[in-house]
Amino acid sequence: MTPSAPGVRDSTPQVGYPPFLAMDPSKKRTIRLVVALVCALGLATVLVYTSFSAGSEAKTPSQLIKSSKVGRSYQLTGKVVPGSIKRGEGQMNFKVRDRVGTASVPIAYTGQVPDPFRDGREIIVTVKRGPTGAAYVGEKDSLQTKCPSKFKAAKAGA
Repeated sequence: MTPSAPGVRDSTPQVGYPPFLAMDPSKKRTIRLVVALVCALGLATVLVYTSFSAGSEAKTPSQLIKSSKVGRSYQLTGKVVPGSIKRGEGQMNFKVRDRVGTASVPIAYTGQVPDPFRDGREIIVTVKRGPTGAAYVGEKDSLQTKCPSKFKAAKAGA
């Protein structure tokens, strides 16, 4: 057997080595690229799935009354019923009603209260249905107040 020239690779497989070690380098690069792309696609799919399944739609009080289950969290959106805010020691009780309509649910909330929170304001709060099913318990520090827009749509003909 004659030794090959320096820098030239012997194409005959070595005895005792697995055949993939004797594979052509360009073929190895192609396989690595395909494996890397498949892994990246798999990770992207998991990220997209997690992002979409983690979001939850905000429910109105009338929707909560119809379909809420004890112990499950919901994002509630609506307007604070005028005259319903009662501040107590470490807890605040108020009612939230539909934007349009009269259905309302009582909320017992603890945590930070935004400055613009007041009667008639639109809010979003994360709630769980209480064990009795009549009242909802707001998760601590989940209350957000929607501020009224400074910009109103122009009236027709103005």
